[in-house]
Amino acid sequence: MSSTIRIQARLIGDLTEVQTLIKHPMDSGFGKDPDGKLIPAHYIETLSFEHNGKPVFSADWGPTVARQPYVKFSFKGGKVGDTITAKWIDNKRAADSAKTQIKTD
Repeated sequence: MSSTIRIQARLIGDLTEVQTLIKHPMDSGFGKDPDGKLIPAHYIETLSFEHNGKPVFSADWGPTVARQPYVKFSFKGGKVGDTITAKWIDNKRAADSAKTQIKTD
């Protein structure tokens, strides 16, 4: 199975900019299918990022986050070649993770 996470990280001056796109339905539990039946809630609850194994960003999400969420943030202290890891866990206890190396422009 391929990852649901597309991640890239690049060094811009002294900041590392991380951009991530996550393929996930993020169903709130209030939507309906074509037959009018409620679609069960299915959404990411926790999202976290690590730089060389140390936390740099985390979020607790709920059912109101948009489908296929995009996340962008920056932090100081990264170097070209360092590892960035993204991880999520959803309300059905499914999980995924992906890694990338910091690159330059």
